[in-house]
Amino acid sequence: MKHVLSFAALVAGSLAMVSCGASKKLSAASAEVARLNSVVSDQAGKLSTSEKEIAQLKTENIQYGKEAQACRVARATIEEKLGNIEKNLAAKGTSMQEIRQRVAVAIGKFQDAGADVSVKNGMVHISFTDRFFFKSGSSSIGVQGREALNTVADVLRENPGVTAIIVGNTDTASTKGATDNWSLSTERANAVVRVLHGVYNINPGRLTAAGRSKYHPIASNETPEGREKNRRIEIILNPDLSRIWDLMEP
Repeated sequence: MKHVLSFAALVAGSLAMVSCGASKKLSAASAEVARLNSVVSDQAGKLSTSEKEIAQLKTENIQYGKEAQACRVARATIEEKLGNIEKNLAAKGTSMQEIRQRVAVAIGKFQDAGADVSVKNGMVHISFTDRFFFKSGSSSIGVQGREALNTVADVLRENPGVTAIIVGNTDTASTKGATDNWSLSTERANAVVRVLHGVYNINPGRLTAAGRSKYHPIASNETPEGREKNRRIEIILNPDLSRIWDLMEP
């Protein structure tokens, strides 16, 4: 009987040990399953975000494609209009190349007269230092200034669609014979307009006078050379752009 009881106790102990080991394995397996479920959930979230980003990129790609097509259409339209301009100019016995050559010739005339010339935004900017036109503090134009303005008048006569803006500029020095630099710069611009109209018969409707006083320097007023550059008359030739649209249609 004792042997039977001992055997039963041994079997019970063995079963308890087996049950404890299985429980630990089950617990570990459950923890691993939970971890894997968390990883899967995290990856599913990332996948959802990626799918949204892909959908957004597809939408943007379609939009960019539409914009690129619109740019191609606009470019083709511009090229067509430029081609129409060339054809119409050619029909009138001229071309864009000839117009550019005329502008180059005109600029050469101004440079020969001692002016600085540049082209900005489709307009010709001509700058004469005041020694070409005026004595110190004066707004009376001398012989040399009238000769220089004759070159301007020639270009205006040859190009009837062009208007001119005449702008007077001074340095920072006090003026003599004028109320202030505003008055001097404005009256000098007026004097240029009077010569272009009164002497060279340019339509005054094509001329505008303005004064900027000392407030638009192009050099330092601390040196005599800089002040000389700042005392200047600027003449801005502006083409009649309204007529260019007429040339765009066949």
